[in-house]
Amino acid sequence: MNIKKANTRFPIHTLLKKRWSPRAFNGEPIETDKLQRIFEAARWSPSASNEQPWAFIVGINGDDTYEKIFSTLVEFNQLWVKTAPVLALSLGRSISLKNGMPAEWFKYDVGQSMAHLTFQATHEGLFVHQMAGFDREKAHQLLEVPEKYEVITAFTIGYPGDYKVLHPNLQAMEIARRERLHSDDFVFSGSFGNAVDWLKPER
Repeated sequence: MNIKKANTRFPIHTLLKKRWSPRAFNGEPIETDKLQRIFEAARWSPSASNEQPWAFIVGINGDDTYEKIFSTLVEFNQLWVKTAPVLALSLGRSISLKNGMPAEWFKYDVGQSMAHLTFQATHEGLFVHQMAGFDREKAHQLLEVPEKYEVITAFTIGYPGDYKVLHPNLQAMEIARRERLHSDDFVFSGSFGNAVDWLKPER
């Protein structure tokens, strides 16, 4: 099992340091009560005008839903996903329930719900890996998604496993050091690109 904690410049919550996106899972089924809490966390995410535009289609390894979602993934993701006990889709409702107009912020709000889901999963000892590498149109058709919803991401949830179970081409990625831009590379004041002084400790 490979747990890669973030090497932060400033102290952050332990869950945020621990969270990362593994590809190696041990295949152990996830307890129902943990899944309940994970999706309850997504439920309580903030959203514009409290529209709550998110929806999820969840497959458990071995069921028909899992296989349908799996069939939409690009080959690269199919190499590793099968070790995860849960494979799911996040969806966003693009039309407001309140006025029938386009919901401008729905993707942002789905992203927030996924963040809440991810942090709760981390608290439960689980890990989430989100994917953009899949056929959204095929997923839309196979899972009979209504027109007013857009398929946004695929994702796995599971307990971390031994990276050596992965295809050899993926093992190096699993143990590679985690890297991020520094916060003063994207936090500005006054105008874009003007870094703030309080984010400039010695690198």
